[in-house]
Amino acid sequence: MKNLISVIIPFYKKKDYFFKTISSLENQSYKNFEVIIIYDDPDKTDLSHVIKSLKRIKKKKIIINNKNLGVGLSRNRGIRKSKGSYLAFLDADDIWHKDKLKKQLKFMKEKKIDFSYTSYQIVNIKNKVVKKIFAPNEINHRKLLYSCNIGLSSVMVRHKLLKKNKFKNLKTKEDYLLWLILSKKKVKMLGMNSILVSWKKTQNSLSSSTVQKLQDAYKVYNTYLKFNILQSIFLTIVLSLNFILKRYL
Repeated sequence: MKNLISVIIPFYKKKDYFFKTISSLENQSYKNFEVIIIYDDPDKTDLSHVIKSLKRIKKKKIIINNKNLGVGLSRNRGIRKSKGSYLAFLDADDIWHKDKLKKQLKFMKEKKIDFSYTSYQIVNIKNKVVKKIFAPNEINHRKLLYSCNIGLSSVMVRHKLLKKNKFKNLKTKEDYLLWLILSKKKVKMLGMNSILVSWKKTQNSLSSSTVQKLQDAYKVYNTYLKFNILQSIFLTIVLSLNFILKRYL
């Protein structure tokens, strides 16, 4: 179907926030999308809540993992089952602006690009805005090595771009690594200044684990990008400092 957008959402213990996430999908002004949920929790307690939350979504698929695979491998499963010519990623506790899909699709078609991202705001568990992150107009591989200014739930890509390029098996930074791989292949990455995503900051999210993030950042540089030990340590420190400057200062 022309310009069908597949929305990929891994789910793992996000029951408290999931209904609002799905509501933000229901309210999208652009309606030609399908929702693919990858249920990644061996505990099936929340499955009925997920099914109920999706009741009013017309085009949907629920993929149930036999074991916990993590967000990266779960997204890969969702991508394989998707039918859209575009892919949009959404975490199960984030919220989209009602015109997110409409504006971003228009932006990508006008610019004739395969990868885009938007500005976003960080909200706490009480939905209070604590920080606004404005997307740079364009990101290249060199810039991305030192700082990740791309919010996962703000990304939309052409499906064809991810037929060979996949998320890796990392607990965190799996999205960052994929953006690095794509940028190294000279994929044009353009950002929208509009704030179209609310990113939920929760205490139990993997992205809130400092030690895990440091370990995975080092793996990105050393294991996957093949930098030597000193370069990998240096880049990990720089990435972490830029993260602090961006999120807290």
